[in-house]
Amino acid sequence: MNFEEELRKKTEDCERVILNFLPCAEGYASRVVEAMHYSVEAGGKRLRPLFLFETCRMYGGPMTLAEPFMAALEMIHTYSLVHDDLPSMDNDEYRRGRRTTHVVYGEGMAVLAGDALLNYAYETAIGALFVAQSEQERARVARALRVLAGNAGIYGMVGGQCADLEAEGRGGAADAQTLLYIHKHKTACMIESGFRIGAILAGAPQEDEEKLGKIAEHIGIAFQIQDDILDIEGDSQTLGKATGQDERDGKSTYVTVHGMEKAKEDVRVRTQEALELLDGLSVGNEFLRGLIQRLMTREK
Repeated sequence: MNFEEELRKKTEDCERVILNFLPCAEGYASRVVEAMHYSVEAGGKRLRPLFLFETCRMYGGPMTLAEPFMAALEMIHTYSLVHDDLPSMDNDEYRRGRRTTHVVYGEGMAVLAGDALLNYAYETAIGALFVAQSEQERARVARALRVLAGNAGIYGMVGGQCADLEAEGRGGAADAQTLLYIHKHKTACMIESGFRIGAILAGAPQEDEEKLGKIAEHIGIAFQIQDDILDIEGDSQTLGKATGQDERDGKSTYVTVHGMEKAKEDVRVRTQEALELLDGLSVGNEFLRGLIQRLMTREK
């Protein structure tokens, strides 16, 4: 099996896990559950649960513990996108090639759908406590829950979104230090959750867990820089959303702050640093290596 086939199969496996954990629509809450499904089923790369799955697998961890966290991580990621698209935030009408949640269901229901996804993510992840087979596994689940909540909160993704919104309030201007903070917290933190939670659930060596956190930071920042590049050079049909939005909004991006040449070079450098750290782990994973390399040249 070549890399592209393996990636497609693993992404489909992640998709099945995620959809399997979504709630059923019934009763008075059926409309918000429908909006939750619409938001999650829009698709995407499923990178965060894929990183979690692969990391847990390569250290021989139990998938029964990994799967609730895979679903929870994607629910949190999706909630952040639903809220990010709102008129009070980025005011986007399309994502992944179709209309955003607030356009289809209304702004109020989109807020509720995001809230519901965030809360249901924790309900789902907590379920891992009930399938853990030992006190050791329960302790690992508890540690993983702390990482999941911390990286999604005020010292993680929410903090990054706050800094981004504050920069917009100043006319979109952000200096290099602020921009790096935003990229680390809005994007890299949730990628870190995938790597570190997978390692924790599998009982990976502490040294490896720390390296995986650094790998995630490099990947997350490179990923966001590539997003900034694609907003200028990308094709809206391929991306499934409008390009040039940052320029129209007057927002600072890695490209506007550092220039296109340095942006592309920094994607390459951070990717290489991630690969070198990956090679220094106590176990190897050729699929992860291929995936990290692929992200460097992605077009969507």
